[in-house]
Amino acid sequence: MILLISDLHLQEERPEITRAFVDLLEGRARHARALYILGDFFEAWIGDDAMTPYQQSICQALRNLSDSGTAIYLMHGNRDFLLGEDFCAAAGCTLLADPSVVDLGGEPVLLMHGDTLCTRDVGYMKLRRYLRSPLTLWVLRHLPLSMRLKLARKLRSESKTQTRMKNTEIVDVTPDEVPRVMAAHGVRTLVHGHTHRPAIHKLLVDGSPARRIVLGDWDRRGWALQVDDQGFQLAPFDFT
Repeated sequence: MILLISDLHLQEERPEITRAFVDLLEGRARHARALYILGDFFEAWIGDDAMTPYQQSICQALRNLSDSGTAIYLMHGNRDFLLGEDFCAAAGCTLLADPSVVDLGGEPVLLMHGDTLCTRDVGYMKLRRYLRSPLTLWVLRHLPLSMRLKLARKLRSESKTQTRMKNTEIVDVTPDEVPRVMAAHGVRTLVHGHTHRPAIHKLLVDGSPARRIVLGDWDRRGWALQVDDQGFQLAPFDFT
C-alpha cells in the first residue's frame, strides 16, 4: 500500500488537523510502503533554521514513521517552498522534485503540487518564477529571521486577498496544460494537489484514456489517495 496526501497547511492554530495527521502516521501509514506529501504540508515555512517547537514535533512524528520502515517523500508547495534538506534529514524523508514520475501500482505516475498547472493565473506564475529563482532563494535563506517572518506574513495576507478576488477558473488548472504536461512525461495518470478540489477526472492524452487525480485539502476533513491491489482509491476521512 502507498498513501498520497497534500495541502494539510499544518499550523499550531489548527490542532484538530495536527491530531488527524499524527493519527495517520501512527496508524494507517505504519502499514504503507511509502507516504507521499505533495506540497503545502505546512501553512508557512521560513527556513529550516527557524523551526518552532511545534514544527519540531511534526518533524519527530515523521522520523518515528520513517524509523518504522515507511519511506516518506516530501514535495514543495507554494506555502512551504523553503523546506530544505536539513528538515528532511531530521525527519527521515526524501525531498521530491516537482514534477516527478514514480512507479505506483505498476505504472508510471506523474506527481506534482499542481500550482504550475494554473497558467491562467498570470500574476501568480510571475511571482512564482521570481520566488523560486536560485538567486531569490539564496537571498531569502540568508535574510534575518525577523525579516523572513515579516515577509511570510505579507505574502500570506496578499495571497488570501488575491485568491478571494480572482475568478475561480483562474485559480484552477488550465485544461489544455494538463494533457500537454502528461504527454511530455509519457504518463496516463497525474496526481496533484493545490486546487483544493478533490476529484478523479477522465481525459484523453494523445488520443488515449488518461486520468487526473486531485488530492483534497485538510480543512473540515482529511483526504488521502490509497494505491494498492484494488487500484487508486481517493477518499475523505473525518477528524476524530
